[in-house]
Amino acid sequence: MTALIHIVEDDADHRAALCDLIEASGFEARGFASGEAALAARPGPDLMITDLRMPGMDGFALLDAVKARAPGLPVILITGHGDVPHAVRAMRMGAEDFLEKPYDAAHLLAVVDRALRAAATRAELGRLQSELLRKDGSEILGRSAAIEALRARIAALAPLDLDVIITGETGTGKELAARALHLASPRADGPFVAINCAALPDSLFEIEMFGHVAGAFPGAQDKPGKLEVASGGTLVLDEVEAMPPAAQVKLLRALQERQVERLGENTPRPLDLRIIALSKTDLRRLSLDDSFRPDLFYRLAGAEIALEPLRALGDDIALLFTHFTGLTARRYGRPPPEISYQFRQQLQRRPWPGNVRELKALAERVALGLELPDAPAVAQDAPQTLTEKVAAFEAREIRAMLERCRGNTERAAQALGIARRTLNDKITRYGIRV
Repeated sequence: MTALIHIVEDDADHRAALCDLIEASGFEARGFASGEAALAARPGPDLMITDLRMPGMDGFALLDAVKARAPGLPVILITGHGDVPHAVRAMRMGAEDFLEKPYDAAHLLAVVDRALRAAATRAELGRLQSELLRKDGSEILGRSAAIEALRARIAALAPLDLDVIITGETGTGKELAARALHLASPRADGPFVAINCAALPDSLFEIEMFGHVAGAFPGAQDKPGKLEVASGGTLVLDEVEAMPPAAQVKLLRALQERQVERLGENTPRPLDLRIIALSKTDLRRLSLDDSFRPDLFYRLAGAEIALEPLRALGDDIALLFTHFTGLTARRYGRPPPEISYQFRQQLQRRPWPGNVRELKALAERVALGLELPDAPAVAQDAPQTLTEKVAAFEAREIRAMLERCRGNTERAAQALGIARRTLNDKITRYGIRV
């Protein structure tokens, strides 16, 4: 669907020229001579471009009215040369960007495109957060190629009644992926039962997994095991690589025959369930050296899913961080924290050994004010030599200017008084993400 852009400009010639430029670029444009007329127009736009100095309602008043009515609507200001301090004030009020007259048409269109993309990202984040809240956290959040591939894999496997092995580092969301598989499957209305194989001592594992009947041992009453409880739904075996060898033998038999015998009886009970095994290590490799029974591995591995670590998800790291800070802020009735451009870049450079679990913990601390979002996120050795100190200062100034210019390298180069090519070379040299 073509984006609708409102042009608010009291100069009729400039307004007409802007509308022609916007429409020639594939967007739909509507021009207005005043802010009052733009506010009264229906339907509302996807983006607004407005002059700062206008009779009656000026750009500040229009921006304030727009943000009160539609906080997510991007507004781009056009300012005269002497209005730059006012433009900075407008940015603090929520303007998406500003252009100084005279401006380059290609630059204007690049700003428009970036603003529309940013608005779409914010809207998508809001939608995903709503979905997450509605689906008890079972929705998988992210826009990277790895997350899109994971969603496609889950969508393909969910309707198939296959047992699945999900492998990934600690904290990558293996149980979240398992729950998504369950909810997208024909078994969604059945039970979802999870057992951590590493949390139970060997002596209790078989009782918990297979159950027992009254009299099986002193004081025993009838109790179904996890296999029976999950019948009709999904059983998740977390840290399956820690399952005791004796239990592996009994589980293999139960899966082969799809029936289970409780401890103390000889009557088989039918099972109708899907097994999803979670492992932080490569079960295939463990099966080769008999650390894990090969026959059980091949019984469980009807299909396999490998989860990427958080450090491989790129821009999704900041997306997830914003999601978790928002959830925490709402839970405690606090305003969500402002996350700077520089801090988002720092998030992407962290190694994240604890993956999403570590990210969530940091996001909660930031949302509660226990840690500043502009605090250094990557420990670095302090520069010692003069050359190192100059380089650190230069890198810090470049990052700060990119933050102020919203990542626009052309404007940042102008503000720093250097050529754009020189700035790009320094960005590459210092490993700055734009």
